[in-house]
Amino acid sequence: MEILNVILLAVIVACAVAVSLTRGLLSAVIVFMIQGLAMSVVWVLLQAPDLAITEAAVGTGISTVLMLAALKKIQSVQRKEERRDAGKQKEA
Repeated sequence: MEILNVILLAVIVACAVAVSLTRGLLSAVIVFMIQGLAMSVVWVLLQAPDLAITEAAVGTGISTVLMLAALKKIQSVQRKEERRDAGKQKEA
């Protein structure tokens, strides 16, 4: 059981570092989701099922969906700006 605790701690720390070092936004969201799942398992091992369910639902589920929606919106705005700039270059 101690080995599992050490592995989960290493995963959580590695994910925290990876999120801050990752350049791609989608990759950062995926790593953040993995960290949330690892935290859910930690809460289960600490015999706190209510916190585990909350972490899985809010920390992993809803947060990930909101971040992916924001990422999609950001890419949509960037594409509109690229099209607008391409149209201005054609006119000139």
